[in-house]
Amino acid sequence: MLSWLFSHAPGLRFNINAHFGSTLKATRNDRNVVVSFIHCAVIWTDSIEGTTARYKLSPPPAVLPSPRGDIGQHCSRPKERPRRAMVSTGKSWPLLTLGLLLGLHLHQTSCLWILNVLFPPDLKPQNQTIVTPPIIIVPGNLGNRLEAKVDKPQLVSWLCYKKTEFWFPLWIDLNMFMPIGVDCWIDNIRLVYDRTTRRSFNSPGVQVRVPGFGQTYPIEFLDNNNLAGYFHTMVQHLVNIGYTRNETVRGAPYDWRLTPNENAEYLLKLKGLVEQMYSQYQQPIYLLGHSMGCHYVLYFLNNQPQAWKKKYIRGFISLAAPWGGAVKVMRVMASGENDGIPMISNIKIREEQRMATTNPWMLPTEKAWPKDHVFLSTPNFNYTGQDYQRYFKDINFEDGWYMWEDSKNLTGDLQPPGVEVWCMYGVGIPTPVTNIYDDGYPNADPIDYVYEDGDDTVDSRSMSLCKKWAGQQEEPVHVTEYRGLPHLDIVFNEKVLNQIQKILEGNSDIPKEVDVRYGQK
Repeated sequence: MLSWLFSHAPGLRFNINAHFGSTLKATRNDRNVVVSFIHCAVIWTDSIEGTTARYKLSPPPAVLPSPRGDIGQHCSRPKERPRRAMVSTGKSWPLLTLGLLLGLHLHQTSCLWILNVLFPPDLKPQNQTIVTPPIIIVPGNLGNRLEAKVDKPQLVSWLCYKKTEFWFPLWIDLNMFMPIGVDCWIDNIRLVYDRTTRRSFNSPGVQVRVPGFGQTYPIEFLDNNNLAGYFHTMVQHLVNIGYTRNETVRGAPYDWRLTPNENAEYLLKLKGLVEQMYSQYQQPIYLLGHSMGCHYVLYFLNNQPQAWKKKYIRGFISLAAPWGGAVKVMRVMASGENDGIPMISNIKIREEQRMATTNPWMLPTEKAWPKDHVFLSTPNFNYTGQDYQRYFKDINFEDGWYMWEDSKNLTGDLQPPGVEVWCMYGVGIPTPVTNIYDDGYPNADPIDYVYEDGDDTVDSRSMSLCKKWAGQQEEPVHVTEYRGLPHLDIVFNEKVLNQIQKILEGNSDIPKEVDVRYGQK
């Protein structure tokens, strides 16, 4: 059960103390074992031996059956994972056993399915700072709780609730990971897209709401039992230096199934929250976003007058933003990805992954990729950014084409935000940029991948596009690349948290590159 729960959510962290008591914990200073699953490899690192089993490079393929030419050197999945890790002390085995039990897989942030779960690091004591400029956190895709109430005209299964008098957890809901409950959950969380009105609606008889706007609890933990952690480590770090939850640090959760053009009420609430905090603390506000949340922040800022931004916004802290889209989205919508959930097939989970209009919104853009780059290679056709209409038709998801048409220009031109920017993202990790399929496409997994540099989820081409703003706006643009930092880890990495603290304390200058790989200082 627990492995299913922790395989599906972005930003997922397992809170050992909350569930098992305080007898078992892992910290960054006591890493006898680090278990990290990244796409096609398993990395097992022993703190003493330093042994690592990493990506296995294979020779470049022969000529692909492609009308547009070959695809170059690539990385293939190891056929067998290492059976055990080298460990230095006996006390490591409980951590390893628990890690294997949990499956250590995640459902992607930013419509991105993130693989890589580590235990939350203990926070070092911090000296409280006197100045605490207000900050609002905008989470990534799947990055906050949703609740639902139902009164359905019909059911997909007799096991589903037909009517409830109460609001119940929709994201995250344990029942979604049970084979007998997944159909009920998909029917509750799905959107119905109307091609005529170009609008999305909840499933018939379902109401969905976002709890806790302006508070941090919906983004700190994604479940009521505080097991699935996301922004908890960051918020606690801010509290340790003098911030106060729900006062000087606030969360801005939203319905991440919807693109911002269908979320006008949320954008008004966000503007109201900014103005309220400014009035209360007489200081302009920092906006911090992660992954797709950065696109929401950019859309919000691009739709405010410059005079308003100059008065109310101190700056924009961007973490791991897929500014040029994410290649991974194409695989998720085509063939699905269960990321190790043992009882749910890729095809079944694909139903849920096609429901959100935010998935087509995050398709790769021409800002990051040449027109002839192949994102999906199949025996019959190679799909580039010029072939999205055919792509959606071939995977039998033509609504996706209309969703993309509706959303491609929301932030696709990457107009500068008009405020000071701190753009941070991970590099140095092989990240899939081409998915290679056999004749089973689209109802089978890719058989191989082509890799380039990135953070294991989003490629560097996409995330580095913020650099172009430096010559397009008067306000400063600061960029830091964190070598070896995965997409999810950026929200709780100690070096990132310390850098955010310095920014909030008024130290605008940040290093251009930081090495966060284990053993690096």
